[in-house]
Amino acid sequence: MRLGRLMKVFVTRRIPPEGRAALAQAADCEMELWDSDEPIPSKELEQRVAGAYGLLCLLSDRVDKKILDAAGANLKVISTLSVGVDHLALDEIKKRGIRVGYTPDVLTDATAELAVSLLLTTCRRLPEAMAEVKNGGWTSWKPLWMCGYGLTQSTVGIMGLGRIGQAIARRLKPFGIQRFLYTGRQPKPQEAAEFQAEFVSASQLAAESDFIVVACSLTPETKGLCNRDFFQKMKKTAVFVNISRQPGGGTHTTTAISRGDVVNQDDLYQALASGQIAAAGLDVTTPEPLPTEHPLLTLKNCVILPHIGSATYKTRNTMSLLAANNLLAGLRGEPMASELKL
Repeated sequence: MRLGRLMKVFVTRRIPPEGRAALAQAADCEMELWDSDEPIPSKELEQRVAGAYGLLCLLSDRVDKKILDAAGANLKVISTLSVGVDHLALDEIKKRGIRVGYTPDVLTDATAELAVSLLLTTCRRLPEAMAEVKNGGWTSWKPLWMCGYGLTQSTVGIMGLGRIGQAIARRLKPFGIQRFLYTGRQPKPQEAAEFQAEFVSASQLAAESDFIVVACSLTPETKGLCNRDFFQKMKKTAVFVNISRQPGGGTHTTTAISRGDVVNQDDLYQALASGQIAAAGLDVTTPEPLPTEHPLLTLKNCVILPHIGSATYKTRNTMSLLAANNLLAGLRGEPMASELKL
């Protein structure tokens, strides 16, 4: 479809090549790009978005009333290169009849791989071991030096047996896990059958698991779920991993909460520092990025990653192409592959 006048679309970052190519090749729009890996300053975004029919943005771009006013009446669609939508003023966007595209359901495999990697890295103390090699701590062989905890014959508790939770369990099963436990809003017998997973309360999961992986959606109900009481119920030898995610479904929430908020980080610090639990691995924190002086970063038994759950070349390219196609569909008045229902 070719229109008489090309529709301006603004892209707030240098996105992966497949999405960029889809927009560049579209016959009915003209792409303008903030050609940087760093976020566009808010004032710059106000200027550059003026007159745009479409906006492709990232989680770090706060699209509020001020940005929407600056864009003007032409703006028909916002496509975000993310599952989360807390950076979008959804009530204001809905009032203006602007459609929203997002990128759910393409991160599952990459995020599950990262969760297993983080679990193994944490329970086998790999960062500590690497540091010992570099700082001269590696001397003679010692029977208990750098010992960690193995997965074989262990109990794994998964908080949230959604797509990602199931993908994590599927990858862990070949390690010889003896028992899977899971929590959630309700039992999922069909999904749990593959792993013979048992539906239990959060308290029981905390008390009986050797390894706990938080893979639930972050919602007002799950905010602060892993707190002092939770950690006190855990085994002293237990390892805790948090990769909690934004909810992905068809409707929106207006509550802005950081992805790390399912965990009370002050309570987690106390549990780790006091030896209440053995170790923790986090791919999500509050805030993000985590300040370099944060107490958790002083602990050897806490592994923190910079929110890289979806960071594979394939996944990020898939996300960028989906975001671009959502944007183009919105411009053309066509159904989007992944539209947020407002």
